[in-house]
Amino acid sequence: MKTAIKNRVIIFSIALLSSITGAVTVAIITNNSNSTEYITPVQENQNRATASFASYTGNSQLTSTSYPDLTHAAEHSVNAVVHVKTTGTRSGRSQSSGHPLFEYFFGPRGYYQEPQPVRSAGSGVIISEDGFIVTNNHVVENADEIEITLNDKRSFNAIKVGADRSTDLALLKIEASDLPVIKYGNSDNLRIGEWVIAVGNPFNLNSTVTAGIVSAKSRNIQILGEMSIEAFIQTDAAVNPGNSGGALVNSKGELIGINTAIASRTGSFSGYSFAIPSSIVEKVIEDLMEFGEVQRGVLGVNIRELTNNIADELNLDNLNGVYVAEVIEQSGAESAGIKPQDVIVAVNGESVNSVPRLQERISRHRPGDNVQIELIRDGKSKHFTVTLRNIHGTTDLVSSSDKIQKLGATFEPLTDEEKQRLRIRNGLKVTSVNRGKFRDVGIQEGYIIRQANRVPVNSEDDLNKVLEMIDGGLFLSGVYLNGQAAYYAVNMEN
Repeated sequence: MKTAIKNRVIIFSIALLSSITGAVTVAIITNNSNSTEYITPVQENQNRATASFASYTGNSQLTSTSYPDLTHAAEHSVNAVVHVKTTGTRSGRSQSSGHPLFEYFFGPRGYYQEPQPVRSAGSGVIISEDGFIVTNNHVVENADEIEITLNDKRSFNAIKVGADRSTDLALLKIEASDLPVIKYGNSDNLRIGEWVIAVGNPFNLNSTVTAGIVSAKSRNIQILGEMSIEAFIQTDAAVNPGNSGGALVNSKGELIGINTAIASRTGSFSGYSFAIPSSIVEKVIEDLMEFGEVQRGVLGVNIRELTNNIADELNLDNLNGVYVAEVIEQSGAESAGIKPQDVIVAVNGESVNSVPRLQERISRHRPGDNVQIELIRDGKSKHFTVTLRNIHGTTDLVSSSDKIQKLGATFEPLTDEEKQRLRIRNGLKVTSVNRGKFRDVGIQEGYIIRQANRVPVNSEDDLNKVLEMIDGGLFLSGVYLNGQAAYYAVNMEN
């Protein structure tokens, strides 16, 4: 009797344990079936079913025709994308001697670190059979030597024809012929969700092709700084360091953008990449080829995004358009009759609903061009014809000064905030120092020129006027952003 009861207890315990184990197993499987975040490896076993992703496609009969065939575009474009390698020099750094009176008369003295060689790499796109190549300005900005490697492994030394910091574009030239090229496409015709491919040399991996879709257009990510034009194409095609200057290509194999930047917390691709649209690239490169610099038409307004508060103040029914905060005196906009508090809604019949979109539309034109502006004023639609002007306020095409090019530097006006912080009324900031006169005398990025040969300087035009009047020495007085005064003598003779 006792033996029978003991056997029943053992059998019951085993059954109970089995049911508990089964319940726990079901719970684990059930919980895991709701997660697709992790993929664990499965060892090869001929007796086991093959593993697959758990995500649901909605169509068990998915075929290759559900995706575009990008092989033609990839094969066509990969031969026209080049590897750009640069060698440059990082400016030496100086430490103040700590004697203000001495520095006042003789300039900053003290410890000086020798300039250091810098090597970097990026990508470029061949746009002509005779060797013109477009890339990003930041790829070659500080380069002393530029080497181009084609997809067929041939290498060439390149020269920089010109560059434009406002759009981060540069034009290079190699001595070659019968090169493969990519023709421009129309970036205006791009649609959100359209497939594109990115071609470049990420991490020095030559001729890499990735694919994605257009995620957004006219995106401003504030990466190029003030006085810049940003209307990026945003895609989810993988772009990494080394892709800068490479091609963004549509399914037809046409160039619709130059890959420029990524949004990432790690420095590598995290799902977002940005390309300069071909509508900007084509115009900038044409100007650099023809004039050596960009002929940029200026509308003559300070603008901002249209907000709910502004719309309520102006009794607007929607947020379509760009708000005119200020009209510059003696500008094309003022002459045409545009006023503050106007809302620009279209340029040449094309709607503009954001600041980047308006900037991109105007950037396509040169000084002297007429553009048709549609705006809203007092609730009514009005039309104006504006003759665009250059940065100097005239309709003439601008030309580069040979003397200012010898300086080997780029400049931008001081902001009101910088003037207030440094307690100065005027100045022209040096934004980069490349090979040239400035580097020779030790001028560094961030130097603010207050006077050139005792003439106050507020703009690049002011500096250019001084240069045109001298034959020998250029004497600069100024200050760095940390408040340290500095004085330089520059020999402008050849």
